[in-house]
Amino acid sequence: MPPFNDPDICRDILDGLQIGVSVLDLERKIVFWSDGAEHITGYARIDVLGHSCAENILLHCNQSRCENCTEKCPIVAALHDARPVENLSFIHHKSGHWAPVHTWSIPLRNKHGSIIGIIQTFEGEVAVTGPNPNDRSMREHGCLDDTTGLPNQPMMQSHLREALATFAEFHIPFAMISVQAHELGRFRARYGQEAARSILQVLARTLRNTVWPTDSVGRWSDDRFVVILSGCGESSSQTVKQRVVRMISGATIQWWGEELSLTVSVGCIPALAGDSVESLLQRAEYALRENTVMVAGRFAAAGTNSSG
Repeated sequence: MPPFNDPDICRDILDGLQIGVSVLDLERKIVFWSDGAEHITGYARIDVLGHSCAENILLHCNQSRCENCTEKCPIVAALHDARPVENLSFIHHKSGHWAPVHTWSIPLRNKHGSIIGIIQTFEGEVAVTGPNPNDRSMREHGCLDDTTGLPNQPMMQSHLREALATFAEFHIPFAMISVQAHELGRFRARYGQEAARSILQVLARTLRNTVWPTDSVGRWSDDRFVVILSGCGESSSQTVKQRVVRMISGATIQWWGEELSLTVSVGCIPALAGDSVESLLQRAEYALRENTVMVAGRFAAAGTNSSG
């Protein structure tokens, strides 16, 4: 037998690819899951083999947050139309955050030309905003938050001053999104420091993956994040805000058998003529008070808001 006809050799080739590869049968059950798929999604073979995509293991969705098992599902479309389907979408990583992926769903045919399944390939989209969390010089100069790896408050203040100066001189619009995690102090007291650290990291990665690479995402305080939307006016910023709300509503962690998340507020304001950092922050605070989003999860602390 020629060596490349050996199934083990073929499997090794697929496992050696940096992209993720999965194969589904006609019932949309996963029958193959490559090493690349494990790396991109966080799910091991044992987590997904034999499961149907209808079970929403990965909560595969597009930017409008539609989930599987609809007419928009790329796997359904590829089976129905008998042709490859390209899609830019998000997957729910096993660690809890949303990650952008570029997918191809390709009908798999036997030697007679009949469709016997679907091959789906996917690779992670680069959507990291701000400085690279691994940038040693930024960390050494105290510009990054230790927990999330995002720019910290002093660095985000610098980005805001720069955006305001550009807005004043060249009239290039920008907007600011504020995200506040409620009851973080009570969450930390109930589940511990590591659980709080994990949920903050999930929120940070979800925010960073939801906006454009040219936007800046930072941790403003213990329970608050800030996003600066470059070149974004009032109407388009509201569209981005709604996408942030949809994506962050799926930000969860698995903790000792429980699925945990937090209630958040998401406020969005455009920069106005004559704005300063102080006036932006003041208006952002008002927007946060008016926009509380109930995030689906197991943790719902009663009482007033607090941070830890």
